[in-house]
Amino acid sequence: MFNITRANSFSVLENKILRHERITKDEALILWEKFPLHVLSHLAVERKKFHSGNFVFYNRNLHIEPTNYCIYDCKFCSFKAKSSKDGYFLSPEKILELIRSKAHEITEVHITGGVHPKLDVVFYENLFKAIKKEFPHITIKALTAVEIIAACKKNHVSIEEGLQRLKEAGLEAMPGGGAEIFNEEIRKKLYPTKPSHKDWLQVHETAHRLGIHSNATMLFGHVETISQRIEHLYLLRELQDKTRGFDAFIPLKFKNKNNDLSWVEESFIVEDLRFFAIARIFLDNFAHIKAYWPSLGIEETQISLLYGIDDVDGTINNSTTIYSRAGSNAPTTLSVESIQYLCSEAGFKAVERNTHYQIIKS
Repeated sequence: MFNITRANSFSVLENKILRHERITKDEALILWEKFPLHVLSHLAVERKKFHSGNFVFYNRNLHIEPTNYCIYDCKFCSFKAKSSKDGYFLSPEKILELIRSKAHEITEVHITGGVHPKLDVVFYENLFKAIKKEFPHITIKALTAVEIIAACKKNHVSIEEGLQRLKEAGLEAMPGGGAEIFNEEIRKKLYPTKPSHKDWLQVHETAHRLGIHSNATMLFGHVETISQRIEHLYLLRELQDKTRGFDAFIPLKFKNKNNDLSWVEESFIVEDLRFFAIARIFLDNFAHIKAYWPSLGIEETQISLLYGIDDVDGTINNSTTIYSRAGSNAPTTLSVESIQYLCSEAGFKAVERNTHYQIIKS
């Protein structure tokens, strides 16, 4: 028999979302457990349109991963060098050479990789200064919170001093990597020596205070629960209320090849889409939710646009192996034309942006 009380409670929550009101953690759990997927799609797209209309953003960028040597042993990671034969380190000149080869067609260089034991603030200062000297038109988005923490420890400087120095050297924005799942019990099991979630949040809060905007991420689809995902979103929303320094949230899908969590079955696309929609609805103070297509693949990225996603990252330019090493079959480059086509086919207008989400007129 149809439950009128349940139907009415669904209607109350649905109307609350359509009025763009904030939902609670308990209400997010109800969305996950009870709401049909097509309803979540509708609600998420309405929230997306509130922030960005019919636009889907992209940029022309180059991802550079300077090294796969890393001081941490994260069980989900397929990127870390397993031996000296597998390891690599890109010198500053090699990084400049890579940028040089794409400088005429990009507006951003995105630099993040393993946490190398020898890289410090001075190394990155010199690198960023060299990049800005030769390519003043290119925005530097670089270094996750865990890389920042390690570099500052190496030079015995505070996070604030280290970030200020890097900003003066040319750092304009930070990626959101290293967040993984904020739950400390999971952190103890999967990456026990990595900085805590409080450390991650503190680095981003400090960066925002200094005028360095950043992204936020979550590695989802391994051993975490939906309640732990929602708590992660809640902590991000709290910090965003305080700083307004996050540009986008990026849900990063766990891939299970060549790592110590290969026994974990990867999440199904229906589960992914449900989560994307809930993230879009819950993070009411985030302007953008990004689909990172190297982790999702092109088809899922396109479908995700119907579940609240309004950013598809960028061209990336054949320069990332973090997800290909973990089993992703996605290409490592997308042309502007391909991005525009996948957005228009889904019913949205692709718009080129810079790092700070200012629209670039073609």
